[in-house]
Amino acid sequence: MTLSTQDLELTCTRTIAAPPEVLYDAWLDAEMLARFMRPGASVTIAKAENDPRVGGRFDIVMQTPDQDIPHWGIYQTLDRPDRIVFTWNSPFTSDEDSTVTLDFKAVEGGTEIRLHHIRFPSEDSRNDHEAGWGAILAALAEAFA
Repeated sequence: MTLSTQDLELTCTRTIAAPPEVLYDAWLDAEMLARFMRPGASVTIAKAENDPRVGGRFDIVMQTPDQDIPHWGIYQTLDRPDRIVFTWNSPFTSDEDSTVTLDFKAVEGGTEIRLHHIRFPSEDSRNDHEAGWGAILAALAEAFA
């Protein structure tokens, strides 16, 4: 069976010791994005800018020892403190309909964040993003530890 880009998706979930409002706001704050939007230990953020409104754009440049990797997207849904939906574009996610949905749910001890990313050009891209998003959620948890 051949998978299409529509079939390729991932979900990462993590509980973080902070209220939903605080974590929601962190995803829309450029300074905070620069602190946690790191999909690996060797990645730094060279640029993090955003316009946090429906239809607004964000731009993040991840820097590795070998290259700068631009990422950008458009905010589609902003429902504080429950949900953020945005498009996700990078050199490794070429499907223009690639979309990330973040759901924030208050639970005992903090907030459960559920990140659901759809539409990848390949299984390798999906697998790389699954590892990257997991590291990003870990870095966000570390920022609030």
